[in-house]
Amino acid sequence: MKVVTYEYHGAVGVGVLSKDGSYINPFSLSAETSALGLLAILEADAAEVPLKTMEESIPLREVKVLAPIPRPRRNIICVGKNYFAHVKEIADQGFDTTGGRGEAPEFPIIFSKLPDCVIGNEDDIIHNTAVTSQLDYEAELAVIVGLPGRGVKKSDAMNHVWGYTLINDVSARDVQARHKQWLLGKSQDTFCPMGPIAVSRDLIDLSNTEIKCWVNGELRQTGNTASMIFDIPTLIETISAGISLYPGDIIATGTPAGVGAGLEPPQFLRHNDLVEIQISEIGTLRNKVKAIS
Repeated sequence: MKVVTYEYHGAVGVGVLSKDGSYINPFSLSAETSALGLLAILEADAAEVPLKTMEESIPLREVKVLAPIPRPRRNIICVGKNYFAHVKEIADQGFDTTGGRGEAPEFPIIFSKLPDCVIGNEDDIIHNTAVTSQLDYEAELAVIVGLPGRGVKKSDAMNHVWGYTLINDVSARDVQARHKQWLLGKSQDTFCPMGPIAVSRDLIDLSNTEIKCWVNGELRQTGNTASMIFDIPTLIETISAGISLYPGDIIATGTPAGVGAGLEPPQFLRHNDLVEIQISEIGTLRNKVKAIS
């Protein structure tokens, strides 16, 4: 299943994308519930409340696509340093704020982004030049939790996954370095582009799914989910050991090599740069950078 959250004639809706990707079949929901986006569907599924799609269809070209969950109820849970080549590149360039020297972490590194920083496909990433001069991109597969759980074991972890979407973990590298932690540098307004759609877990092969990122048409990142240091069951077991997971929770699983800070010399984002992140089964998440001061 492919699910789209969208705005159509001034109202937010959520529906199933057709197989050819040309139209949406909306779920029959109240306006208030539809505003939750995919979250409304996940909560209904978890409560075993059946939902139906309406007979009408809406052409995809006529809607504005929003983030699958426009306003998550909790922080986005993020994983740092989860691809070895990325671990090495940031260490080599002096951007590892954890004090590492290019070695793989022994345990998953977990941080978070505030819900307010989520934006959708084609929305602008705001670069506040008074705050940061080192604006960076990070292409990531994001897990969408479907069933609640605490103390989830790896053997059962995938039963708690509804599906996946894309996230650009936008980062202010200099802010990270100054504050010796990641929340401020990764949670500024607009620093979490998400989408364009969400797909159910059966559509992604975690053993072999490519994730790519282009900046202004130049391919910067090419990675594969098979190369994660900590796989998704391990991440879910680690996080849920002491933190309850709920439907709609989002786990960003880390970025492969090729970020701006890892290049020689580093290449940070500037005004009007276009960042495109792609997983073929999910589509392409596109966002331009808009500089302000």
